[in-house]
Amino acid sequence: MDKPTLKLIAKELGISPSTVSKALNNYPDVGENTRQKVQELAASRKFVPNSVAQSLRQQASKLIGFITPNAVHYFFSNVLYGMIQTAQASGYSVIVLCSEDKIEFEKEQLEILMNKNVDGIMLSLTDHTTTYDHINKVVDRKMPLVLYDKISKFVNCSKVTINDRKIAYDATRYLIERGCKRIAHIRGALNSITIIDRYLGYKKAIKESGLEADETIIYESREPTIEEGIRIADLFVREKKNIDGVLAFTDSLAIGVILRLNELGVKIPDEVSVIGFSNSVQTLVVSPSLTTIDQHGFDMGKKAVETLLKEIRARKKKEAVKFENVDVPTEMVIRKSTR
Repeated sequence: MDKPTLKLIAKELGISPSTVSKALNNYPDVGENTRQKVQELAASRKFVPNSVAQSLRQQASKLIGFITPNAVHYFFSNVLYGMIQTAQASGYSVIVLCSEDKIEFEKEQLEILMNKNVDGIMLSLTDHTTTYDHINKVVDRKMPLVLYDKISKFVNCSKVTINDRKIAYDATRYLIERGCKRIAHIRGALNSITIIDRYLGYKKAIKESGLEADETIIYESREPTIEEGIRIADLFVREKKNIDGVLAFTDSLAIGVILRLNELGVKIPDEVSVIGFSNSVQTLVVSPSLTTIDQHGFDMGKKAVETLLKEIRARKKKEAVKFENVDVPTEMVIRKSTR
């Protein structure tokens, strides 16, 4: 039997191929009787529409691109889940790429998505992205773009983030209000706005409280990992910094601190209180359980897709596009690593 096509179905039913296409897509100007016959015959012949041809007719690929700097991180996996759920509910598929926090991969992957003519792109920058020509190339092509989580003020597009500065300020204040006077901050290199804002939120809380602003208890991690948390905890204990509180910019760093302090016999939270960021599964299994900031990754993914689709629809209708800055609420999850 010949492979079923619109023309063959049309010939068998004695109608035009355009009527078959409209019936399959539930156009209102096709009668119910005709629509039912077309759909039943198409199902019996196992007819599969040509998605490429459909895309050309509709001038849309129904594909959106998603670039994450980390595919296995708890937060980013939640973001991805929220994106896929929301995209599929609107009839879109998601192409998922991981930059592995490398700027050269980020550049290559943006080119891949542009060449595939996706309808829009969602991107979280690497911690090493300090130039933006490759991203502005997407904007210049009028391709809908949403930056999420790790963003840049040098790219003119919609952005979906949390208020990193405020939540870091609130977390530091929480430690201060519970009696901490020597609060260390573990951060990454000051490249991304996310890391900068958490650092500034921490500094603001220290300054407003009247505590000593000691730059020697601000530690820069090489990577946001448990191993780095262990290394840095070793460092500040060996240096006898008398630290009684730690704000780490990821859960993994905070967990590394807890593991090493436990080994050294430092009592948590009696001697040192620790707070992380993400609310990953590991925060519940480490002992004591970790107080952390829940960034609501699923909600961020959902909002990023909704914002992107809004721009896709506006551009399709040739309407003016208004870029948005969407703030996703966060919450502090209090557990046993703080007083």
